[in-house]
Amino acid sequence: MRQNTKGLIIREQNIGEQDKLVTVLTADMGVIKAFVRGAKSVKSKKQSATGLLCYSSISLYMGKDAYIIDEAQPIEVFFGLRDDIEKLALAQYFAELAFELAPQETDANEYLRVILNTLYMLSNDKKPMLLLKAVIELRLLSLSGYMPNLVACDRCGEFETPTMFFNFEHGLLFCENCASGEISLPLELCVISAMRHIVFSKLEKLFSFEMPPDKLEELSFVTETYLKAKTERKYKTLDFFNSLRTT
Repeated sequence: MRQNTKGLIIREQNIGEQDKLVTVLTADMGVIKAFVRGAKSVKSKKQSATGLLCYSSISLYMGKDAYIIDEAQPIEVFFGLRDDIEKLALAQYFAELAFELAPQETDANEYLRVILNTLYMLSNDKKPMLLLKAVIELRLLSLSGYMPNLVACDRCGEFETPTMFFNFEHGLLFCENCASGEISLPLELCVISAMRHIVFSKLEKLFSFEMPPDKLEELSFVTETYLKAKTERKYKTLDFFNSLRTT
Protein backbone atom coordinates (compact mmCIF):
# COMPACT_ATOMS: atom_id res chain seq x y z
CA MET A 1 0.00 0.00 0.00
CA ARG A 2 1.35 3.40 -0.99
CA GLN A 3 1.83 6.02 1.73
CA ASN A 4 2.41 9.76 1.49
CA THR A 5 4.42 11.62 4.09
CA LYS A 6 6.95 14.39 4.59
CA GLY A 7 10.41 13.85 5.93
CA LEU A 8 13.97 15.04 6.41
CA ILE A 9 16.75 12.97 4.87
CA ILE A 10 19.19 12.32 7.72
CA ARG A 11 21.41 9.67 6.11
CA GLU A 12 22.15 8.38 2.61
CA GLN A 13 24.11 5.43 1.29
CA ASN A 14 24.96 4.61 -2.31
CA ILE A 15 23.72 1.25 -3.56
CA GLY A 16 25.26 0.17 -6.84
CA GLU A 17 25.68 2.70 -9.65
CA GLN A 18 22.22 4.28 -9.70
CA ASP A 19 20.36 3.55 -6.45
CA LYS A 20 20.72 4.61 -2.83
CA LEU A 21 19.35 3.83 0.59
CA VAL A 22 18.14 6.80 2.61
CA THR A 23 17.13 7.21 6.23
CA VAL A 24 14.23 9.62 6.69
CA LEU A 25 12.89 11.33 9.81
CA THR A 26 9.14 11.71 9.41
CA ALA A 27 6.49 13.14 11.74
CA ASP A 28 4.05 10.23 11.53
CA MET A 29 6.32 7.25 10.88
CA GLY A 30 9.40 8.20 12.86
CA VAL A 31 12.74 7.11 11.43
CA ILE A 32 12.44 4.85 8.40
CA LYS A 33 14.80 3.49 5.78
CA ALA A 34 13.87 3.40 2.12
CA PHE A 35 15.44 2.58 -1.24
CA VAL A 36 15.44 5.18 -4.00
CA ARG A 37 15.88 3.58 -7.39
CA GLY A 38 17.68 5.59 -10.03
CA ALA A 39 18.32 8.40 -7.54
CA LYS A 40 21.86 9.05 -8.79
CA SER A 41 20.82 9.56 -12.38
CA VAL A 42 21.12 13.20 -13.50
CA LYS A 43 17.70 12.82 -15.12
CA SER A 44 16.04 11.61 -11.92
CA LYS A 45 13.49 13.94 -10.38
CA LYS A 46 14.20 12.29 -7.04
CA GLN A 47 17.89 13.23 -6.95
CA SER A 48 17.66 16.56 -5.12
CA ALA A 49 14.57 15.61 -3.12
CA THR A 50 16.33 12.63 -1.51
CA GLY A 51 19.65 14.32 -0.80
CA LEU A 52 21.07 14.66 2.70
CA LEU A 53 19.37 17.39 4.79
CA CYS A 54 16.57 17.88 2.29
CA TYR A 55 13.01 18.11 3.63
CA SER A 56 10.69 16.58 1.07
CA SER A 57 7.23 15.30 0.32
CA ILE A 58 7.59 11.62 -0.51
CA SER A 59 5.44 8.76 -1.75
CA LEU A 60 6.56 5.28 -0.75
CA TYR A 61 5.40 1.69 -0.49
CA MET A 62 6.63 -1.40 1.29
CA GLY A 63 8.66 -3.70 -0.92
CA LYS A 64 9.75 -7.21 -0.06
CA ASP A 65 12.27 -6.16 2.60
CA ALA A 66 12.12 -2.36 2.87
CA TYR A 67 10.27 0.79 1.87
CA ILE A 68 10.75 2.07 -1.66
CA ILE A 69 10.36 5.76 -2.54
CA ASP A 70 8.79 6.11 -5.96
CA GLU A 71 8.07 9.86 -5.90
CA ALA A 72 9.70 12.77 -4.08
CA GLN A 73 9.40 16.54 -4.26
CA PRO A 74 11.67 18.91 -2.31
CA ILE A 75 10.01 21.30 0.15
CA GLU A 76 13.13 22.87 1.70
CA VAL A 77 16.77 22.18 0.84
CA PHE A 78 18.40 24.69 3.23
CA PHE A 79 20.70 26.31 0.69
CA GLY A 80 22.35 28.42 3.40
CA LEU A 81 24.03 25.32 4.80
CA ARG A 82 25.78 24.42 1.58
CA ASP A 83 28.17 27.37 1.32
CA ASP A 84 29.56 27.24 4.88
CA ILE A 85 31.55 24.20 5.98
CA GLU A 86 31.00 24.93 9.69
CA LYS A 87 27.22 25.19 9.28
CA LEU A 88 27.13 22.04 7.16
CA ALA A 89 29.19 20.11 9.71
CA LEU A 90 26.84 21.15 12.52
CA ALA A 91 23.77 20.26 10.45
CA GLN A 92 25.22 16.80 9.77
CA TYR A 93 25.71 16.40 13.52
CA PHE A 94 22.04 17.24 14.05
CA ALA A 95 21.16 14.56 11.50
CA GLU A 96 23.32 12.01 13.33
CA LEU A 97 21.58 12.86 16.61
CA ALA A 98 18.19 12.40 14.94
CA PHE A 99 19.29 8.95 13.77
CA GLU A 100 20.50 8.09 17.28
CA LEU A 101 17.62 9.46 19.36
CA ALA A 102 14.41 9.64 17.30
CA PRO A 103 12.04 6.64 17.48
CA GLN A 104 11.62 4.22 14.59
CA GLU A 105 8.32 3.78 12.74
CA THR A 106 6.20 5.66 15.28
CA ASP A 107 5.22 9.28 15.97
CA ALA A 108 8.19 11.64 15.95
CA ASN A 109 6.48 14.95 15.24
CA GLU A 110 8.27 17.03 17.85
CA TYR A 111 11.67 15.61 16.94
CA LEU A 112 11.10 16.65 13.33
CA ARG A 113 9.77 20.10 14.22
CA VAL A 114 12.70 20.84 16.53
CA ILE A 115 15.27 19.80 13.93
CA LEU A 116 13.58 21.60 11.03
CA ASN A 117 13.32 24.82 13.04
CA THR A 118 16.96 24.51 14.06
CA LEU A 119 18.14 23.91 10.50
CA TYR A 120 16.16 26.93 9.32
CA MET A 121 17.77 29.16 11.94
CA LEU A 122 21.22 27.75 11.23
CA SER A 123 20.81 28.17 7.48
CA ASN A 124 19.63 31.78 7.85
CA ASP A 125 21.95 32.91 10.68
CA LYS A 126 19.05 33.54 13.06
CA LYS A 127 20.84 32.29 16.19
CA PRO A 128 24.45 31.51 17.22
CA MET A 129 25.59 28.02 16.30
CA LEU A 130 26.43 27.01 19.86
CA LEU A 131 22.97 28.03 21.06
CA LEU A 132 21.37 25.86 18.38
CA LYS A 133 23.71 22.99 19.22
CA ALA A 134 22.78 23.14 22.91
CA VAL A 135 19.07 23.28 22.11
CA ILE A 136 19.22 20.23 19.86
CA GLU A 137 21.30 18.18 22.28
CA LEU A 138 19.28 18.82 25.41
CA ARG A 139 15.80 18.91 23.85
CA LEU A 140 16.27 15.68 21.90
CA LEU A 141 17.68 13.97 24.97
CA SER A 142 14.65 15.10 26.96
CA LEU A 143 12.25 13.81 24.31
CA SER A 144 14.10 10.49 24.31
CA GLY A 145 13.66 9.84 28.02
CA TYR A 146 16.90 11.39 29.28
CA MET A 147 15.45 14.61 30.65
CA PRO A 148 17.64 15.88 33.51
CA ASN A 149 15.97 16.86 36.78
CA LEU A 150 16.43 20.63 36.71
CA VAL A 151 13.43 21.67 38.78
CA ALA A 152 15.33 22.09 42.06
CA CYS A 153 18.10 20.70 44.26
CA ASP A 154 17.66 16.95 44.40
CA ARG A 155 18.35 16.86 48.13
CA CYS A 156 16.67 19.87 49.74
CA GLY A 157 14.35 21.19 47.01
CA GLU A 158 16.02 24.63 46.82
CA PHE A 159 15.05 26.21 43.49
CA GLU A 160 18.20 28.26 43.01
CA THR A 161 21.36 29.52 44.62
CA PRO A 162 23.96 31.79 42.93
CA THR A 163 25.87 28.67 41.89
CA MET A 164 24.22 25.32 41.23
CA PHE A 165 25.97 21.98 40.68
CA PHE A 166 25.07 19.56 37.90
CA ASN A 167 25.75 15.82 38.05
CA PHE A 168 26.27 14.46 34.52
CA GLU A 169 25.91 10.77 35.37
CA HIS A 170 22.44 11.04 36.89
CA GLY A 171 21.25 14.37 35.44
CA LEU A 172 20.66 15.85 38.89
CA LEU A 173 20.95 19.36 40.27
CA PHE A 174 22.33 20.34 43.67
CA CYS A 175 22.42 23.67 45.46
CA GLU A 176 25.51 25.16 47.08
CA ASN A 177 24.64 23.65 50.46
CA CYS A 178 24.04 20.10 49.20
CA ALA A 179 26.76 19.66 46.58
CA SER A 180 29.41 18.41 49.01
CA GLY A 181 30.48 14.88 48.22
CA GLU A 182 28.85 14.87 44.78
CA ILE A 183 30.79 14.57 41.52
CA SER A 184 29.28 17.59 39.84
CA LEU A 185 30.13 20.72 37.88
CA PRO A 186 29.50 24.19 39.31
CA LEU A 187 27.35 26.31 36.99
CA GLU A 188 26.22 29.90 37.17
CA LEU A 189 22.51 30.47 37.42
CA CYS A 190 22.26 31.85 33.87
CA VAL A 191 23.43 28.50 32.48
CA ILE A 192 20.94 26.58 34.64
CA SER A 193 18.18 28.97 33.53
CA ALA A 194 19.04 28.31 29.87
CA MET A 195 18.97 24.55 30.45
CA ARG A 196 15.59 24.84 32.15
CA HIS A 197 14.29 26.88 29.24
CA ILE A 198 15.43 24.28 26.70
CA VAL A 199 13.87 21.42 28.64
CA PHE A 200 10.56 22.95 29.73
CA SER A 201 9.58 25.65 27.22
CA LYS A 202 6.96 25.20 24.52
CA LEU A 203 8.31 24.65 21.04
CA GLU A 204 7.19 28.12 19.94
CA LYS A 205 9.44 29.68 22.61
CA LEU A 206 12.29 27.18 22.46
CA PHE A 207 14.81 29.49 20.81
CA SER A 208 13.77 32.72 22.53
CA PHE A 209 16.75 33.26 24.80
CA GLU A 210 20.17 34.84 24.50
CA MET A 211 23.50 34.41 26.25
CA PRO A 212 26.94 36.06 26.03
CA PRO A 213 29.53 34.06 24.03
CA ASP A 214 31.46 32.82 27.07
CA LYS A 215 28.30 31.47 28.69
CA LEU A 216 27.23 29.87 25.41
CA GLU A 217 30.54 28.02 25.41
CA GLU A 218 29.77 26.77 28.90
CA LEU A 219 26.21 25.77 28.02
CA SER A 220 27.42 23.91 24.92
CA PHE A 221 30.03 22.04 26.96
CA VAL A 222 27.43 20.98 29.53
CA THR A 223 24.84 19.73 27.03
CA GLU A 224 27.48 17.97 24.95
CA THR A 225 29.01 16.24 27.98
CA TYR A 226 25.59 15.18 29.25
CA LEU A 227 24.69 13.82 25.80
CA LYS A 228 27.85 11.70 25.67
CA ALA A 229 27.25 10.43 29.21
CA LYS A 230 23.71 9.31 28.41
CA THR A 231 24.24 7.85 24.94
CA GLU A 232 27.65 6.36 25.80
CA ARG A 233 29.11 6.94 22.38
CA LYS A 234 31.15 9.37 20.32
CA TYR A 235 29.94 11.27 17.26
CA LYS A 236 32.25 11.69 14.27
CA THR A 237 30.23 14.63 12.97
CA LEU A 238 30.59 16.38 16.33
CA ASP A 239 34.33 15.77 16.37
CA PHE A 240 34.59 17.28 12.89
CA PHE A 241 32.53 20.33 13.87
CA ASN A 242 34.67 20.91 16.95
CA SER A 243 37.86 20.56 14.90
CA LEU A 244 36.66 23.34 12.58
CA ARG A 245 36.07 25.66 15.56
CA THR A 246 39.61 25.14 16.89
CA THR A 247 41.45 25.73 13.60
